[in-house]
Amino acid sequence: MTTLRYLNQATDAKSKALTELSSGSRINSASDDAAGLAVSEKMKAQIGGIEQAENNAQDGVSLVQTAEGEMSETQSILDRMRDLAVESANGTLTSSDRSSINDEFSQLTDEINRLAGSTTFNTQNLVSGTTTNTFTFQIGANTQADNRITVTISAMGTTALGINSISILSAGSAVKAISAIDGALDKVSGARATLGAVENRLSYAISNLETSDENTSEANSRIRDVDMAQEMTEYTKENILTQAATTMLSQANSMPSTALTLLQNL
Repeated sequence: MTTLRYLNQATDAKSKALTELSSGSRINSASDDAAGLAVSEKMKAQIGGIEQAENNAQDGVSLVQTAEGEMSETQSILDRMRDLAVESANGTLTSSDRSSINDEFSQLTDEINRLAGSTTFNTQNLVSGTTTNTFTFQIGANTQADNRITVTISAMGTTALGINSISILSAGSAVKAISAIDGALDKVSGARATLGAVENRLSYAISNLETSDENTSEANSRIRDVDMAQEMTEYTKENILTQAATTMLSQANSMPSTALTLLQNL
């Protein structure tokens, strides 16, 4: 009975070692390490949240870059509009000259509105409207306020920029247009600076999340993952013990038969 008990113990230990080797995990059920399993499962949830937060932050960078790209184009258009306004303010031009220049000026105004209305990210308008658009990015695995970043993006339409009613059909209106365009350029530059700061902040957040993900994953690995070399040694030991116990049990079972044969031969 003692040999059979040892055989069962060795077989169970061998089976456990084989399970850990094949799964790569030393905790395959709560009975293996109840406390370790509880901690590991919490860490797994945290790791999943961290990785999703990293994706969120990367999406945030893409959104900000999309908005900033639109502003860059708007700024270029405003620069051209200012050039046209300065040209139209010159007293050597005729009304016909200014009318021709104003045609391009009006087209550029329309293009600013088109860009503002068509710039989207995941179907959401970024710079449309007359004031601002607000977006909040979840850049942490938990619910605290510091796990979120909110960005306010200024609208880029002509009304928001204060240039919706300007023209350059006369020298006087052209001078007023120059002043209005300068104000619009200041607004665009300020908005771009804000987005640049947000993009830098998101980039730092991504770097921190990557470090946190790596450290938490390593901690979870120390709790959950099997030591392959140690477990292979354990498996080999239990395999030898199983074979030895099997041999001993086989010999023990054959002894009565051997004794009977010897008695019959006397």
